[in-house]
Amino acid sequence: MRNPEPEPQGWYEKRRGVFPRQVDGKFRRIKWAIMLVTLGIYYVTPWLRWDRGPYAPDQAVLIDLAHRRFYIFSIEIWPQEFYFVAGLLIMAGIGLFLVTSAVGRAWCGYACPQTVWTDLFQHVDRFIDGDRNAQIRLQNAPWNAQKITKRALKWSIYLVISFWTGGAWIMYFADAPTLVRDFWSGDAAPVAYASVGVLTATTFALGGFMREQVCIYMCPWPRIQTAMLDEKSLIVTYKDWRGEPRGSVKAAEKNPGGFGDCIDCNQCVAVCPTGIDIREGPQIGCITCALCIDACDNVMSQIGRPRGLIDYATLDDSASEKAGNPPTSHLKLIWHPRTLVYFAIWAAIGLGLLFALGTRKHIDLAVQKDRNPPYMLLSDGAIRNAWTLKLKNMEGRPRPMTVTIEGLPGARMWTDTISSEQAATSVSATVATDTILPLRVYVAAPAGTAAQDFAFVLKANDAEGGGDRTVTHFDAPGAEE
Repeated sequence: MRNPEPEPQGWYEKRRGVFPRQVDGKFRRIKWAIMLVTLGIYYVTPWLRWDRGPYAPDQAVLIDLAHRRFYIFSIEIWPQEFYFVAGLLIMAGIGLFLVTSAVGRAWCGYACPQTVWTDLFQHVDRFIDGDRNAQIRLQNAPWNAQKITKRALKWSIYLVISFWTGGAWIMYFADAPTLVRDFWSGDAAPVAYASVGVLTATTFALGGFMREQVCIYMCPWPRIQTAMLDEKSLIVTYKDWRGEPRGSVKAAEKNPGGFGDCIDCNQCVAVCPTGIDIREGPQIGCITCALCIDACDNVMSQIGRPRGLIDYATLDDSASEKAGNPPTSHLKLIWHPRTLVYFAIWAAIGLGLLFALGTRKHIDLAVQKDRNPPYMLLSDGAIRNAWTLKLKNMEGRPRPMTVTIEGLPGARMWTDTISSEQAATSVSATVATDTILPLRVYVAAPAGTAAQDFAFVLKANDAEGGGDRTVTHFDAPGAEE
């Protein structure tokens, strides 16, 4: 008789549902606080107002793509100042390295958007379906009226949260009250509806259904972080030397000294949002949320055994504790050389950005010289050069300004709106708020003037004053080409 052919195996294991149990403890309360703060910042910030005067938008945080401006409270970033944004992105990257070096994947466990929204949706699950056991029973139950009702209600709440998330995002790019009114009246730009649709769908799918799969399979950070962790990195650790061999409380009572502290209650697995068993050691699915620490500490307290069987620890400190030494303070474990280097780089970039922000000019003069022709000879023998001047006003109000010539004796200048007969050593203009005013300027020097450098000097003609100075070159006959 022929043996039956083995069933073909798939490339991927079918997803096993993860139903985290509710737990109370220090780290769960930290997660609550961070979730409330981060969601509050995300949803509320577009509605904050900030008075910048009558000529600038009053939204506290605004990415104004139409006018190429980035406003964050009293700070305004112009396109040519994109290095501020680049610096902040670099600081964010190095900050992530710093956090990972110090406390492992704490970003993933507490503040990552995927974690925050997944945590929010899991609380919705508990509110509608009940805690872990009730969720499992409902998952395995047939599709009856109760299950359909609960699923419809829960997914409707998912959809409302997801829509609210997408709607909040687009408010960062336009005045929030105006955009909301235009959105619901059908007058908003098509890109607004498309953005909300995409973000609603992705939040609904990633936070509502894919959850731990995003952390384990889609996110690249678990792969990158392995290069940043070593035996001195503070991570969530199961102290196997203390917990093994596992045995129930009754077994330990019958055989004192024959078992470790772990009673194999699986509470650390039941509360894990990614469904891993921390007792198997460091693994890619651990997001360092520390909920397993809360669960294990609660069990240890109930059975009268020392807390800390699962704890934040380094591998080196775990080995030292196994040898009988007292555990090292977490603060001492954080500050090792690599963490200090990351912190120094991060702080240096931040201080550099603050210095650049504090010393930047609110008015600016850019000079661009005509190259063809480099000069012209006028009928009276004078030599004329031409420039395009750009007067920048970064203030939230119009400012009167004057441009003068410095270092070119006998020179006069005029513009397209001022005739050569009215030429003088200076020209004046009022630059509107938050704009760059281009001026076509012609400079004529007396006959016989040699090619030389000189400067355009910009000065604000108001109480606050300020100005800028830009050196350029005057071309004349006989100069080297």
